[in-house]
Amino acid sequence: MDERDAALDAAHQAARDFLATLPDRPVWPRASVEEMTTALGGPLPQTGRPAPDVIRDLAARADPGLVAIPGGRFFGFVIGGTLPAALAADWLVSTWDQNSGSSAMTTATVALERIAGEWLLEILDLPRGASVGFVTGAQVSNFVCLSVARHALLRRRGWDFTLRGLTGAPPVRLVVGRDRHGSIDRAARFLGLGEADVVVIDSDDDGRMRPDALARTLQDLPDAATIVCLQAGEVHTGAFDPFAELIPIAKSHGAWVHVDGAFGLWAAASPRLHALTWGVDAADSWTTDAHKTLNVPYDCGMAIVRDPADSIAMFRAGGDYLMYTGLDPWDVTPELSRRARGVPVWAALASLGREGVEALVDRLHRNARRLERGLRAIPGVTVVCAPDFTQVMFRLDDDDATQELGRAILQEGTAALTGAHWRGRAVLRCSMSSWVTTDDDIDLTLAAIARLTSPAAV
Repeated sequence: MDERDAALDAAHQAARDFLATLPDRPVWPRASVEEMTTALGGPLPQTGRPAPDVIRDLAARADPGLVAIPGGRFFGFVIGGTLPAALAADWLVSTWDQNSGSSAMTTATVALERIAGEWLLEILDLPRGASVGFVTGAQVSNFVCLSVARHALLRRRGWDFTLRGLTGAPPVRLVVGRDRHGSIDRAARFLGLGEADVVVIDSDDDGRMRPDALARTLQDLPDAATIVCLQAGEVHTGAFDPFAELIPIAKSHGAWVHVDGAFGLWAAASPRLHALTWGVDAADSWTTDAHKTLNVPYDCGMAIVRDPADSIAMFRAGGDYLMYTGLDPWDVTPELSRRARGVPVWAALASLGREGVEALVDRLHRNARRLERGLRAIPGVTVVCAPDFTQVMFRLDDDDATQELGRAILQEGTAALTGAHWRGRAVLRCSMSSWVTTDDDIDLTLAAIARLTSPAAV
């Protein structure tokens, strides 16, 4: 007990020390993975050490390789920070050590996750009573939802997938937008669907699926069990598919509609931005990820399915030793044993309340607009599209110069933003996802970009 208390004290102090460095530390890591492997590795020690010493040594050695993701100037990929209540709740989750697949055994954490799921449906204005499965992230959520979709569509065609598997099953087709996230294709591979099973629909200049193209394609396709994947928030532009037009088209052809809304579904929480998600509630399943817009720690995606019976039919666990109760968390996700990853979601929502979630979403959007305005004032910078939500994308006139700026700003250390390609051109992406980001953080980032693109720097 004394060693455990001392180890927790050491971890608490190391956490406080790390958080205190965020305003001034370089945002990108200062050491490569090879350097960190050397610093942290070596032969397994013959004898052990006291736990507090291990923790203090771990914190000291790992520090050069840590990214300042919890700070206010990490704009890479789509990664939020961690709200105070969510961080503290996550510590409790590890301390409690509850296996939260079973509602018969871990009653407190399962109840917290159920409540968090109900609050989530309310905040996102999705069908009440839908199943909410807490998974690792958006990738697994997309896999879960597409797995449920395939099972349900085959059952409608008289094929018992649970009994007969896929051999000889009716064909399943996946219809996607040209600018879908790569996790959709990866989930398709997990399901055994190849490129020949995927139909790509054209999108507009900002990445929104075109309703006319979907209607024309579905009309011309041969009969098959069809899943149409839409998205709330294109990862580069932040654009939202026009759900109110697309979903009725898909439904008229008997398709299951899945919406990948890893970060964008949270626009529904804001009256000012809710129009971006109009019509999305008519879909059959939805993906979102709380570590993005909601700002909880990693390992917290949500797979949402309109009819819980569809989730249960795909994932229901069996075995009397599991203390099966009739409806358990493991009935709607692939995992049996897992941590109570939904508890930080409960804590985040409880600490913010409806008004706080609305304010957080609005603030992230305002941050994106402030960054956009500042970028437009820097000579040589072109903003590729105005931010609908939280994504800002820009480039320089020359692709090589754009990529060099991306490398330079990571090395310079003021902020982190990541590169990509859009419509054949090199671009830099900034995702405004952190609750910590202030106007000063944005202004410091703009100053760094202006400095690195000035003629003197070149």
